[in-house]
Amino acid sequence: MNDMSAHPSFDVTLRDRFIAIVGAAHALTDAADIEPYLTENRGLYHGASPLVLKPGSTEEVSKIMALASKTGTAIVPAGGRTGHVGGQVPREGSQDVVLSLTRLNKIREVDPLGNVIVADAGCVLDDIHKAADAVNRLFPLSLGSQGSCQIGGNLSSNAGGTAVLVYGNMRQLCLGLEVVLPTGEIWDGLRRLKKDNSGYDLRDLFIGAEGTLGVITGAVLKLYPKPLGHEVGFVGLKSPEEALALFEKAGAICGTSLTGFELMPRIGVDFTTRHIDNVRDPLTTRHDWYVLIDISTSDSADTAGAMMQTVLEQGYDAGLIENAVVASSVAQQKAIWHMRESMSEAQKPEGGSIKHDVSVPIASIPTFMKEAEAAVLAAMPGARVCAFGHLGDGNIHYNISQPVGADKAEFIGRWREINTVVHDIVRAHGGSISAEHGVGQLKRDELAQTRPAIETELMLRIKRAFDPANIMNPGKMVSS
Repeated sequence: MNDMSAHPSFDVTLRDRFIAIVGAAHALTDAADIEPYLTENRGLYHGASPLVLKPGSTEEVSKIMALASKTGTAIVPAGGRTGHVGGQVPREGSQDVVLSLTRLNKIREVDPLGNVIVADAGCVLDDIHKAADAVNRLFPLSLGSQGSCQIGGNLSSNAGGTAVLVYGNMRQLCLGLEVVLPTGEIWDGLRRLKKDNSGYDLRDLFIGAEGTLGVITGAVLKLYPKPLGHEVGFVGLKSPEEALALFEKAGAICGTSLTGFELMPRIGVDFTTRHIDNVRDPLTTRHDWYVLIDISTSDSADTAGAMMQTVLEQGYDAGLIENAVVASSVAQQKAIWHMRESMSEAQKPEGGSIKHDVSVPIASIPTFMKEAEAAVLAAMPGARVCAFGHLGDGNIHYNISQPVGADKAEFIGRWREINTVVHDIVRAHGGSISAEHGVGQLKRDELAQTRPAIETELMLRIKRAFDPANIMNPGKMVSS
């Protein structure tokens, strides 16, 4: 049963024209069916939409955008809807049409010789991993949401994950794109070239643009030979200072074989062992801080094992390591990584959580941690700081759980205030308040107020050039 009562002003004839493009079976008009597309997993934003369209091809996306361009209809692209900044949520009180790319889920080609995979934007990240594994290759992007996030969303948010240290983020993992422009025109940029200096790099404009310039419908992604050696170690130590010193030693020993170096606090380990099934502390003694070390080598398992042993020995000799364990099986490696990847989810049962996705220069991480914690506790006594993340690339998920016994709504109501406290310290260290989760609605205004005016102006010029009618995911990233 269709329910248009919430959107009486949305023209029924126009609605039917959009539906005709994808077919009635692939359009949602019932309020209950649309509801899941109107919010994000933190519950910070709730929008409105009269219609969700699920095109099955790039050509259908093109027809949708051409009609939207003619009629001035705003379009909000949606992938796996795992984003944390409200970029996939239509505006409140709007007539925005949601464009779900779920049906664009075909892997078009896998080329192990050229080390590339060509895929639709709606392909789930896990499926890309499986397709690469089937030809003995690796696609290195790894995220906690990889069972549901989609490649188009990964590209639109320039996702990073746990392997940026060596492989880079999605901008570095993509060779070419297929994009439908706001006019409905299709740009076929599915190039496989590692060297191409023939003009402006249009690909990089769309990666990280959060659907504000066009709809990514396909991509050429880089593959890598699968490592022959893999070791995962878990280390207990006193502070981020010791972790940073250990990282320097590990980098010198391992070079590009150091594929992960993750920093975690005691409280994060407590949360995961308390709330996540089948997670336990790998160490028999408690420590204030922990580091997950991931080493991957291209020649042999013996090389990876020797590297890990050398890192740990030198760490012990330098007084940096209090205790350590090395996973003895693939299952144990996955279990240690599962602990790290579950750390954000494990905060939910502890009540409200105010989250920050920030990056600072690696050398500044210990000082940033101390200054931020002091400032947060001064503003909110009893708050529980759970700061963890990718020490190797400077990206820290600076999350704050509510004080024990506090009112959740009152705590979440101070989100902006606490954001300002943390972000002021990030900027003082020359960092970024948007490291890998994007801008969306959450950080749009703050960035506009704090970045150099010329940066905001240049972004607005680009937005207006590609989308003069402002129909592509309006209200996200930039105000226009």
